[in-house]
Amino acid sequence: MTDDWRGWQEAAEAALYGNEGFYRSPEGPAGHFRTSVHASALFATAVARLLVRTADGLGTGSVDLVDLGAGRGELLTGVLAALPAQGGGALAVRAYAVELAARPGGLDPRVEWCAEPPQGVRGLLFANEWLDNVPTPVAETDQDGVRRYVQVRTSDGAERLGEPVSGADARWLERWWPQAGPGSRAEIGRPRDEAWARAVATLSAGLAVAVDYTHVREARPPFGTLTGFRAGREVRPVPDGSCDLTSHVALDACAAAGGPAAELRTQREALHGLGISGERPPLSLASSDAAGYVRALAGAGEAAELTTRGGLGDFGWLTQRVAPGALPPGPSSSIAAGA
Repeated sequence: MTDDWRGWQEAAEAALYGNEGFYRSPEGPAGHFRTSVHASALFATAVARLLVRTADGLGTGSVDLVDLGAGRGELLTGVLAALPAQGGGALAVRAYAVELAARPGGLDPRVEWCAEPPQGVRGLLFANEWLDNVPTPVAETDQDGVRRYVQVRTSDGAERLGEPVSGADARWLERWWPQAGPGSRAEIGRPRDEAWARAVATLSAGLAVAVDYTHVREARPPFGTLTGFRAGREVRPVPDGSCDLTSHVALDACAAAGGPAAELRTQREALHGLGISGERPPLSLASSDAAGYVRALAGAGEAAELTTRGGLGDFGWLTQRVAPGALPPGPSSSIAAGA
């Protein structure tokens, strides 16, 4: 890493995905933080159910499953294991793990490892905590009310204000992140909108899903959410490759960029719709099937963690349907929430 002053987008891109970047480390993301995938196998069960529903909606027994930002293949491994129990045992699944790091040893041979998402797939594209790691420029409002790019020093994370925000970035801020006065900050989500639109465009038919920390236009945090994570702890964001760099996603803006057939809901709502609930088993089961009661109770606890308010249950689920023969989303695509 150099000691140059750079904009946050450029600095984070090198720190996360460069030759010695954080996401190329052998331990992978699971060595530093815990996502829904790692919290419970029930998350993979829910995705397996969604894959079966997607295949049913397409009227096919052969379906594609793309995990965008696949880590070390944990989600795909779980989904393939869960499919038979979810009525998907007869499905012919082509599984793709999209990840820059090298393929891990021992991964299910049915999983194809690739650096870019395949084009023209029919099925389910799933991006769990991917968009929050798409680097963005950061803006801060100066004392004169001018929004300026924030520059960062690679070695220690020191910051200074640069040029005024202009062009497409300024237009994105005007539409999606209201001004909050001097000293306020914003992560400019335009690169994430564009990344999501490109991802959706790889589907010829099916469903694209993005799951992430999120906020909406009416409740943007006045000082942004940029932070770092290392070894399970939140740390000061320094773009030197030693930590994850992440910020919450403006999923409403991504939805507008991805096309008209978009829907936003919480993870709690989405998982409940897929049969994942934290409801405790009836006490009567304890007397008739003690072992079954213990298993059901453990499952309820895991489901509760995935769906709890104030935790993982507050994550946003952006679902984007692509009908067969639909045109890729264009720059003017929008939905009511973002119009």
